[in-house]
Amino acid sequence: MSSGSKYTSGTFILEVLTALLGILFLVPFYFVLVNSFKPFAELLQNTASLPKSFSLDNYSRVVDIIHFPQVMGNSLMITVLSNIGLVIFASMSAYRFVRKPSKLNNVLFLLFVAAMVIPFQSIMIPLVKVANNLGLMDSRLGLVVCYFGFGVSLNVFLFHGFIKSIPKEIEESATVDGCGWFSIFWRIVFPLLKPIAVTVILLNSLWIWNDYLLPSLVLTNTKLHTIPLATYAFFGQYTKQWDLAMAALTLGVLPIIIFFLLLQKHIIEGITAGSVKG
Repeated sequence: MSSGSKYTSGTFILEVLTALLGILFLVPFYFVLVNSFKPFAELLQNTASLPKSFSLDNYSRVVDIIHFPQVMGNSLMITVLSNIGLVIFASMSAYRFVRKPSKLNNVLFLLFVAAMVIPFQSIMIPLVKVANNLGLMDSRLGLVVCYFGFGVSLNVFLFHGFIKSIPKEIEESATVDGCGWFSIFWRIVFPLLKPIAVTVILLNSLWIWNDYLLPSLVLTNTKLHTIPLATYAFFGQYTKQWDLAMAALTLGVLPIIIFFLLLQKHIIEGITAGSVKG
């Protein structure tokens, strides 16, 4: 074994620090999960201790109060439709930018990249006015359209880098066989985009599923509320139902955490391929 691969005290210290940092990041999840099983009085006494008895009473009350199946269905529909549209539009746009370079396409791509640095708070008031004029308010489809506008910049950037790593020879062979641009993209290029597409879907899902501000501006009808909006019902002006809020937060983040753990291995390879290759 070479000297460079020996297990040193510095490596041990680094591993310990990494483990401590990982535990630190898990502390908020511990508090949310543990306190979701406590009644309100017990929660106020000691938020860090384990519950005296694990009761699902908070969860059953939350399901009834916020109509959890309905709000989860809203969140799921909005997240799925937004992802489908973003993946399709962003991948096709990025393919056009890469394979048909021109001054106009280069300017458009730079505008997409520049839009990534614009803070949402600076445009949220004009957004509400435009959405209202277009009839997008109080509509799940209208919210999906808004997510198209905010998410397409990053998605195009990631797809653009990944498509540059795909050899042109594959497409040239298909052209010789008589395939058009549309057929080449969907039959040859798009299947090769799986790693970055999974990465894009994961990043979009984490953002859209947990987003509060944009749905709060667009959706005023309580029947259309997403999970973050419904959870806010437990934080009133004079009272805060922390026991129910913790249970609602647990129910809200559990699906997206499971989704993330199942597909997390694709994130690093997708982002690496999309930002380094080509």
